Amino acid sequence: MKKVLILAYDFPPYVSVGGLRPFSWYKYFKEFDVYPIVITRNWSTHHGSQLDYISASDSLETVIEETEVGTLIKTPYKPNLANKIMLKYGDSKYKLIRKGISAYYEFAQFIFNVGPKANLFFTADEYLKKNKVDVIIATGDPFVLFKYASSLAKKHNTPWIADYRDIWSHNKHTQRNFLLKKWHTYFERKIVRTSSAITTVSEFLENKIALLVKSIPVYILPNGYDPEYIEAVKNIPQQTSELNIAFVGSIYDWHPLFSFFEELTKFIKNNTKIKIRINFYGINLYGVTFKGPLNEIIDSEFPELKPYVFIHKKMANKLLLQELAKQNVMLLFNYYSYMGTKIFDYLGLRRAILFCYTNDNVSNDLKAKYYDIEEMYGISNKLQEDLIKETQSGYLVKDNQELSKTLTMLYEEFDKTGNIKCSTINEENYSRKIQVKQLAEIVKNIS
Repeated sequence: MKKVLILAYDFPPYVSVGGLRPFSWYKYFKEFDVYPIVITRNWSTHHGSQLDYISASDSLETVIEETEVGTLIKTPYKPNLANKIMLKYGDSKYKLIRKGISAYYEFAQFIFNVGPKANLFFTADEYLKKNKVDVIIATGDPFVLFKYASSLAKKHNTPWIADYRDIWSHNKHTQRNFLLKKWHTYFERKIVRTSSAITTVSEFLENKIALLVKSIPVYILPNGYDPEYIEAVKNIPQQTSELNIAFVGSIYDWHPLFSFFEELTKFIKNNTKIKIRINFYGINLYGVTFKGPLNEIIDSEFPELKPYVFIHKKMANKLLLQELAKQNVMLLFNYYSYMGTKIFDYLGLRRAILFCYTNDNVSNDLKAKYYDIEEMYGISNKLQEDLIKETQSGYLVKDNQELSKTLTMLYEEFDKTGNIKCSTINEENYSRKIQVKQLAEIVKNIS
């Protein structure tokens, strides 16, 4: 049986879509004759929010867990000064000081083994001094893990795989800052060309990577849903008391959140006896257009929606799927060149997807102003739309006017039948277990 050392910063119990990909490797590798050793951070989850990302570990010692599927090694975490200041005084104070400290680590971590993630390198190095593995995999971001994997591979004469869940130096935030662009471009090219293989989630990312790194084989392994968790909730019925529409995860500046709320407000005003509930799970708002958390936005901008909109804290994926299985419809905002991860759970659950929007004027303006990913000629910039068409899994809403009509149609169906029909096909192709099987073959071929 081959052995693979996995460097994964995001990992359960921390609630993060980025942690689900390496967790699936840990969970299913052994079924395909690969033994996983995961080195991650020891996460505490007391806050149930983004503060968990900067909070100290409960234990100051390295914790090793041997399980039936592999070995899990959790390194301790201590907040740096910037994080300590934020934890004590909140996000609004001492921003300049915090930014300065964070900037130091942003640059220094690629030269020295310093910063909040360095314990993963030291722990992995100690493990490899005593134990031989066949392959090292680092999944990013954070992309400093690629630097650690490259250094460990050279020191211990072991091939390594660079797994991109996202783009590194090519995102627009980095591209807009001359120093950041030069810094990350230099290190991405230097580090990743030492890998034996590259894995990523889409053709779009494959082409972005190829702009900097050539002659390294690239394999596309899409994200997916956990078949075990889906199987556990497949018999949970849709609730029938009111039409439930659910959204999971992050909302960005280019997402038509306000447009959706405006149309929902009109819809409710025109249907005063309607029974409808909008559930937001584990919401993060990213960008400059959101003035406060989601509940405050609703209070100030859309008070008419307060009886209909419910906001739920982050929860483990297994528990989240139990809640999502009760929903009638899943709301999805356009991510254009990116697929995201939530769409795969929607497919596995076989719940109809409400996709907003395919060609809406307001959304197009938001995209032009805020979308931070440079699209590529010849590569689809409508990945979610393509997948929904392929799997026949939902409603592709063109614009805000069509949203009003679609809401009316959905409610009429719900009022008549007590649920919303979903005719998804071929969703089994997007099981994470299938992707792990393919990655296991890559590991065996390069080891």
